[in-house]
Amino acid sequence: MGFLRNSKLLFAGLSFCFVVFASEQLLAAGPDYDTWKSELRVEALKKGISETIFDAAMKDVKPIKRVVELDRKQPEFTLTFQDYLQRVVPESRVKKARKKYAENKELLEEVGKKLGVQPRFLVAFWGIETDFGRHTGGFKVVDALVTLAFDGRRSAYFRKELFNALKILDQGHITVSNMMGSWAGAMGQCQFMPSSFLNFAIDYDGDGKKDIWKTKADVFGSAATYLSKSGWKADQTWGRAVKLPKGFDLSMAGIKKKSQKISYWQSLGVRRMDGTDLPARDIKASIVLGDGKKGPAYMVYNNYRTILKWNRSTYFAIAVGTLADRIVGR
Repeated sequence: MGFLRNSKLLFAGLSFCFVVFASEQLLAAGPDYDTWKSELRVEALKKGISETIFDAAMKDVKPIKRVVELDRKQPEFTLTFQDYLQRVVPESRVKKARKKYAENKELLEEVGKKLGVQPRFLVAFWGIETDFGRHTGGFKVVDALVTLAFDGRRSAYFRKELFNALKILDQGHITVSNMMGSWAGAMGQCQFMPSSFLNFAIDYDGDGKKDIWKTKADVFGSAATYLSKSGWKADQTWGRAVKLPKGFDLSMAGIKKKSQKISYWQSLGVRRMDGTDLPARDIKASIVLGDGKKGPAYMVYNNYRTILKWNRSTYFAIAVGTLADRIVGR
């Protein structure tokens, strides 16, 4: 076992060295950065970005090696579903979520009523994305997007997001120095990419700026707008943990499989975790498994699919639903 442990450490060290070397090589490769930047400026002005904003945003910006390292880095160990759920929805976060819900209840209920999203889900997204606004990212968004747009791996996507970020600056919602986010360019307390900001961010408090960094009314309003425009149904929950009958055909599980009415799953012997009957509502549902082909089973509805539009991770979607339920004692 000692040899295996040391081998893992050696491999991890070599992998890290390779990532650093690769990132240095990639940043040095391709077109000359100054030429690339000049061409970017021409395209930005053609797209309507003002010279003043472009020059201010791009002043002294250089590709960041650490951003490329993070983009390339693969996790050494993969978390199981249960490990992930315990890490993302620990009891401490549930308690904090209930406190935040109570502190912002009036605003949350107002936003929820106007935009058709239950407040507990807004708090759950807020908590899981940024720990209720505590961790919104330590990178300048423009610098991070410049790095990823200049780098060759996914340059087309990040070039578009860079232009979107410049457009947001041009609209005056945030200053260059305050436009902070993740290494990949996700911004604010709801971690919107610039394209999501342009599509879904709203000025809920009416001050003329869509501020998802510091203004909670805009944060909640923008998150609710994203969900409602993506198909959220205010009269439904996300899903629930269920018990599968002995001999259940697991090939029927999966979000890509045809959804069936709840009564269909009831007829096959699927039950609530306490053994009682499933809800009698005439809506369609799917069975998903926490770890893909194994793990706890969940019967999920339309809103679960909407959560996946926010983040295409089964782990994330179940965690959001679980935290939302725990907030109200379910």
